[in-house]
Amino acid sequence: MKMSSRLRSAAVSLACTVLCNPVLARASDLADLSLEQLAQVVVTSASRRQEPLAGVSASMFVITADDIRRSGATSLPEVLRLAPNLDVARHDSSQYAISARGFNNLLANRMLVMIDGRTLYTPLFSGVLWEAQDLMIEDIERIEVMSGPSAAQWGTNAVNGVIHILTRNARETQGQLATAYAGHQGSGVAARHGGQWHENGWYRVYAKAYERADSEVDGGARAHDAAQGVQAGFRATWEDGARTMTLQGDAYRASLDQQPGSREISGAHLLGRWRLGLGDGSHLLARLYLERTQRDQPVLSPLPDDAFEETLDTVDAVVQYALRPAGAHELLFGGGLRHVRDQVDNPTTFAFVPTARNMTWSRFFAQDQITLAPALTLTLAASVERNPYDGTDLLPSARLAWRTSDRTLWWAALSRAARAPSRIDRDYRQPAQPPYRFLGGPEFRSELSDSLELGRRAQVGRDIGYSVTGFVHRHQRLRSITPTPVGALLENHLEGYTRGAEAWAHWQAARGWKVSGGGVVLRQRLRVSEGATDQGGLAALGNDPRHWWSLRSSYDLRRDLYWEVALRRTGARPQPAVSAYTALDTRLAWRPAAGVEVGLSVLNLLGAEHVEWRSSSGAANEWDRAATLMVRWQL
Repeated sequence: MKMSSRLRSAAVSLACTVLCNPVLARASDLADLSLEQLAQVVVTSASRRQEPLAGVSASMFVITADDIRRSGATSLPEVLRLAPNLDVARHDSSQYAISARGFNNLLANRMLVMIDGRTLYTPLFSGVLWEAQDLMIEDIERIEVMSGPSAAQWGTNAVNGVIHILTRNARETQGQLATAYAGHQGSGVAARHGGQWHENGWYRVYAKAYERADSEVDGGARAHDAAQGVQAGFRATWEDGARTMTLQGDAYRASLDQQPGSREISGAHLLGRWRLGLGDGSHLLARLYLERTQRDQPVLSPLPDDAFEETLDTVDAVVQYALRPAGAHELLFGGGLRHVRDQVDNPTTFAFVPTARNMTWSRFFAQDQITLAPALTLTLAASVERNPYDGTDLLPSARLAWRTSDRTLWWAALSRAARAPSRIDRDYRQPAQPPYRFLGGPEFRSELSDSLELGRRAQVGRDIGYSVTGFVHRHQRLRSITPTPVGALLENHLEGYTRGAEAWAHWQAARGWKVSGGGVVLRQRLRVSEGATDQGGLAALGNDPRHWWSLRSSYDLRRDLYWEVALRRTGARPQPAVSAYTALDTRLAWRPAAGVEVGLSVLNLLGAEHVEWRSSSGAANEWDRAATLMVRWQL
């Protein structure tokens, strides 16, 4: 495998430096959030404003830093299993299918995913390559997982939900931290150093390396999907009164085994953010990021060394201005511009035509939060976005929040969202030369979704908090596959409804013992539009269970010993068929000294091998019992 030996050496050396330091400066803050504190966690993804979770008029679950630490998760997709409103299915050692409210597949394209405001987006299929997403897990402050549309706030592709991963301020990550883990499914090491470079400036740097072991295919044979990767990054923050400036960046390289050869991926980004608080209570926020990603993916072909290669360059800028409250109104508006250059080298088995595209998305958004009465708030928002394929989408929303008591909030929302065309919708050809079997549609347009939601969020006493949401989505112009004389053409001839309910709750059962759980019930009714034909498009939209749920117990046995147990159940997937499964995971962690934690995790404790995802070709990997030992040392 092609790897950066210098970057790997840097990660290992930094980890060894920290792990070998015999002096511990202070203990980590290991206190759990109480339910009342959790309700007051400040979030931003629902309205682009800071607001307490208890007042959010949307279906949102927050994964806290404490949840992540106690889980022992070693990758971002595994962390996302903590959110009961997400359907997370592992395909192989590196690839996952992740979505909310349906339409899940390995190329899921109806979720907007961000890290510190940076969109994780590929214009090839409008989705996320999860195998390329990594970060220092210990740097995550929280993950805001909002199921349901949020296009009025965040633009196209925020159709079924938003996942916003927010990392800690550099000021909060001072000192040294190192982690190392090893187990049946792989091993890894990571280290971080944080310091102060000015009276008002703070920074951190980190490096990490990992190896993922081969999984097994259905039947017990090796899947040959091992992976190795390295990543390094930094974050610097400068604060001067009302002004805050942040600069951060990451670079990574990974090699993923597959047939017929290893897939090489790499990338780097640089993000700058500036916030200015004005004396009248308003503030101005500006963000700019630059990113380059590359991948070299061998393909099965009669020709040797046949591969798909891509270089993607992105420039993205957003400016937002929030006015001070004026009477009953709190107004916010802004705009954004994203420019992308996508350059591919096509194999003989498929092609994107043209091989290079320069694409620009522009958008303007505005929001007014209106206080109709002391306990009644109406939020009107709209986004106007122009994409490079089919013009302009208008994406409005209206959200009504009614606080019936200090501990109870009822809310309702009516929204429109859109999934903009991608290169696969317009430019795809299979094979690379005519006659084609499949090809993108020159008239493919944005997919539309109109949604109605009704929810309740409440706290019962000091020990119980819950959220319940019912939803109906009406889908139009979904992607279809139309047989034509020149090949199967991607068009917009599918439509239908998605309806369901999602709920979760937290219970402080006793001092040091918290139980949480939740689940989703989902029903879909999709069809071909009147007068149209479809050849496999319905099956390609997604492969979703009709229900999934999870239950988690967090128990402090002693001040220095805690025990986690997580039970989850996922229903059967229809096409390709995947049986329902139940998984039980557990973790026991011991803190022998201040700043030191040793944890042993056992996944799939029930021992029954299960498949979580099956590709359209029928290939599936099995997941059996696996143990991981992790050591964390913080100075």
